[in-house]
Amino acid sequence: MDLLFKNVTVVTMQKDCPVIYNAYVDIENGRIASMGLQSEMTVSAADRIIDGTGKILIPGLYNCHTHAPMSLLRGLANDHSLEKWLFDYIFPAEKKIKDIQNATYIGAMLAIAEMVASGTIAFSEMYFGLDAIAQAVENTGVKVNLSEAVILPEAEGYDYRKTKECAETLNLIQNYQKATHGRIKAEASLHCAYTTNPTAWTQVADFAKEYQIGMHVHLSETIIEHNKSLEQFDMTPAQAFSKYGVFDVPTLAAHACWVSDDDMDILASHDVTIAHNPVSNLKLASGIAPIVKLQEKGINVTLGTDGMASNNCHDLFEEIKMASILQKYAAEDPTAIPALKALEMATVNGAKAQGRQGGMIKEGYDADLVLLDFDSPRQVPCFDPLINLAYSTTGRDVVMTLCQGRILYENGEYKTIDIEKIKHEAKKIAAMIQ
Repeated sequence: MDLLFKNVTVVTMQKDCPVIYNAYVDIENGRIASMGLQSEMTVSAADRIIDGTGKILIPGLYNCHTHAPMSLLRGLANDHSLEKWLFDYIFPAEKKIKDIQNATYIGAMLAIAEMVASGTIAFSEMYFGLDAIAQAVENTGVKVNLSEAVILPEAEGYDYRKTKECAETLNLIQNYQKATHGRIKAEASLHCAYTTNPTAWTQVADFAKEYQIGMHVHLSETIIEHNKSLEQFDMTPAQAFSKYGVFDVPTLAAHACWVSDDDMDILASHDVTIAHNPVSNLKLASGIAPIVKLQEKGINVTLGTDGMASNNCHDLFEEIKMASILQKYAAEDPTAIPALKALEMATVNGAKAQGRQGGMIKEGYDADLVLLDFDSPRQVPCFDPLINLAYSTTGRDVVMTLCQGRILYENGEYKTIDIEKIKHEAKKIAAMIQ
């Protein structure tokens, strides 16, 4: 269905014209056909015209690090250190998820429902059960870069090509990438340095090179993780991954709370993208990533929510605000990470990280769009839409979410998800996990 937005304020995220007031955006065949000032609009043959008076149209958001099926573990284990939380609570719970039929699919559907209702149209996923997650993405209409992490591999005789992780990744490459018009992209993945080993690093990196896919890793999330790598390998995680070829393919590294200046130089030289997860990092007291320094090095920085067991919320607007104000505090500088930069992390930078043309409202781009109500008490007055978006907006302001021109969510109604069924199934599975 071709759509026309009229009388709307458009936050384009284009550097030469970031905001257009009283504008129109014409969508044809899932792409932005034309846009500009309302007064310049020519006749449109749109099937539906949407009046944007009192609303803001922005590019769809990119959640660049999450574990979607962990929505089933929301609130299960809280107020613990990451290591205790992970090994004593999360890994045992995930073992139960693997044994429950359809659990990974239901968890992914629940996560996607939360994401589209709060403006996220694409996510970078690291989890098991890739086929189930891919099915959820295919059914709902969002975009994903999807990977299954190698974790705790055998030290002797390890062969990545014979593993379940490799088989599931190959299945994505062969059966989903072309069939979903680019919405589903496969990536390789290593959980982190101290839960894997050099043999796995080399083999997974070689696989990624052969199939020309990206890499998704955890990197220096906690000081314990960072120091364990130094103890085991006499190298920081960044040094280790660089030495064994992990960064020789496009890499998305989550967290980077404890990277050194030398690590940052390594990341910059390999064009590694960092997925900053401020809320999860604060909740687990993992640390504060040096985002200002990373950006000064020219490193692409994006935003992620992490999994719902360590965050509890997929609302990326919360991450946008937190990313900005946290760096202001850490740098003791209120000019650090201004509103536009924080918004870029969730849009333009996210699209770059996923290897997609997106993150902007621009002619020829996919119509990945989010319409927000700017007439609520939370948004009035609005002196500058960019400021309100970064510091006032929450996912509750979203009234419509589109991906490739298809409406996925509108005014509380899911167009591609039977939300009551998903919630019912999620509650049943949660009762079996607890």
